[in-house]
Amino acid sequence: MFRLNADTILIWTLRLCALTAGLIVLLITAFLLVESIPAFRSIGFVRFVNDDAWQPASDAADGLFWLVPMVLGSLVAMAGAVLIATPLGIASAAFCQFYAPPHIARVYRRIVELLAGIPSVVYGLWGLVVLVPIIRAVHPPGPSLLAAVIVLSIMILPTIALMADAAFANVPAQQLRAASALGLSRWATLRGVVLPSSRSGIFTGVILETGRAIGETMAVLMVAGNIVQLPVSPFEGCRTLTSNIALELGYALGDHRAALFVSGLILIGMIASLVGAAEWISKGRLYG
Repeated sequence: MFRLNADTILIWTLRLCALTAGLIVLLITAFLLVESIPAFRSIGFVRFVNDDAWQPASDAADGLFWLVPMVLGSLVAMAGAVLIATPLGIASAAFCQFYAPPHIARVYRRIVELLAGIPSVVYGLWGLVVLVPIIRAVHPPGPSLLAAVIVLSIMILPTIALMADAAFANVPAQQLRAASALGLSRWATLRGVVLPSSRSGIFTGVILETGRAIGETMAVLMVAGNIVQLPVSPFEGCRTLTSNIALELGYALGDHRAALFVSGLILIGMIASLVGAAEWISKGRLYG
């Protein structure tokens, strides 16, 4: 006779939660795909790459649907932010774990956690009021790819800092004691013992911060300038896929609306690639 116990209930509850989460992702992807089908039928994939401007219209024959500037703007802003935030976050975690006194480290962690909880619109407001005028004084016009990269790097910094801090804290104490017995300095221990042992956690943090950088909308919309052009200079304005959707979906009709859902489908593809990379890294394939 089948009898329920606490372990069985917990297992089936977790299975149900996992199934629900997976089903939600599939439903979102299916929704985007269904809404994008009219665009693929009337506009075609080639025009998203070969048109020479983004001037959408409700009828495909009357508009231009060049998505390349928004895709490149998203990728460049994300890459710049990750390149800035990753070494700063790792250095922050190293400071907390190996250099700061315990009471200072506790306060510092709380500050980093506070940064992680600040709404993105607040970062965008700071960037618009403080950062953009500084960039304008150096090189007009001010709202630019550079402003977006700096704001994004500050926003994603807590993610990699907290993930790296947790990874460093999980380094086996035996390894640290062995390094100390060998007379290694803190820097040598960090470089030769801690970083290799923590690489999986660090790469997971990089994946998470990259996902947030790709998906950020409001802060980027406020500081990037929202000009549809290829990001040639960091001082020029750009537009990302997320900003494009937020700006135009409210009034878009017909093929214009469907093209915006294609942008969402592209974003889902980027996130799916990140998840695949995280799975690859978690299984240790990167290092054999």
